[in-house]
Amino acid sequence: MAKENVNKEENGVSVFSRSEELLGGDPLEEIFALNLGDFLTEHLISDELAQKIKKHDAKDKAESLKKQLHELISIYSINNTLSVLGFTNKEDYIIYNSIAKTIVQMIDAKACHIFLANEYAIGMEKDETGLVLVGSSISADEEINCEDPSLLDIPMHYGSENAGLIMIEPMPDKKISDEFVKLIQVTSRLFAISMMLQKLTDETAHVMEDPDVTSSELQHYRAELTAVIGDLGQEQQNFVEMLAKAVDAKSEFHNNHSQRVADLAKRFCEHIGLNEKTKDLIYYAGLLQNIGKITIPEELFNKKGKLSPEDWEKLQNHPNIGVSLLMSINFLSEVIPYIHYHKERWDGKGEPEGLKGYSIPFGSRIIAISDAYCALTEDRPYRKALSEAEALNIIKEESGTKWDPELVGVLESILAQ
Repeated sequence: MAKENVNKEENGVSVFSRSEELLGGDPLEEIFALNLGDFLTEHLISDELAQKIKKHDAKDKAESLKKQLHELISIYSINNTLSVLGFTNKEDYIIYNSIAKTIVQMIDAKACHIFLANEYAIGMEKDETGLVLVGSSISADEEINCEDPSLLDIPMHYGSENAGLIMIEPMPDKKISDEFVKLIQVTSRLFAISMMLQKLTDETAHVMEDPDVTSSELQHYRAELTAVIGDLGQEQQNFVEMLAKAVDAKSEFHNNHSQRVADLAKRFCEHIGLNEKTKDLIYYAGLLQNIGKITIPEELFNKKGKLSPEDWEKLQNHPNIGVSLLMSINFLSEVIPYIHYHKERWDGKGEPEGLKGYSIPFGSRIIAISDAYCALTEDRPYRKALSEAEALNIIKEESGTKWDPELVGVLESILAQ
């Protein structure tokens, strides 16, 4: 994750860490301020919140600490993380069935089962094994053969915390690729960290209700929260990168395409001078612009013959599949418009809504031209990769029809460097 784009002192320290503006030069205040600079992504912390944290108008230290904790809890509430805690009855857990079915589609597995540790399976009957089945891709009347040696168990670990596990049944005689295993591993960790964060925010909220709580206790919870938030941010980035690699792994001809698109989009952002937040979002959009392909059989990607009507329908709908997946991951919600509209054309003849010119989100325009250029310079089943000059000439010929003319000029400048 990118660090806060803030002015620096001569020694390179963030303005958040100026002790004279904090509570009496308290070193823990310094740590908290630096944690904000290092761990909170720009799209999760507003300028208003930054100013609140920096000014500390409250005279009472405990009250000031409570304000900081309230702000953190409000940002990392159950609706702002990947956490799916908070369920109180069995019916709520149906979301896990959807997650399990999506995982099966993503990795071409036979089945997927999701278990939570007893303490996290709120509203469910506890199991003597310590794990409760909360979601599955198969129907309730089908049995899970837990003794099957081919089963792949991926625990939801965070430090010493064991939140549950994801169990995968591979297809007969078909090994699950390393990219997909890593994707499930990072998904498991992301769930575990999110659950731990929700547990910690609940504990913190409860402690703050105690009128006799001390400043040192509040500082302890603040340090715990910021540490877990930092790990969550890192795991979110790992999740995005592994998701992109899993998409590329679907096609032998497109290996590393998503990373190339993201890297080129980032160069656009740097050349234009966009801020860190926007650069991050566009970079993630570049990684995930083909996310819908992860639920399409890989045979369809590599098909050289004529596509059937059903094949075309799958391909035509894949951006919507991707948007649906992203909408379930709150921390990526801001990249959705960039991905959703990256098939629009400058002349208004694109999809999905026929947006024209500057009405197309700027990030979408950057992703569109980056995707096109990278595709032209890569091998495809029907042609060899074009040279940089050949690809640029094609892009220039389509300037003002498919692509933003100003961005075509930026691409030419980038390639000339």
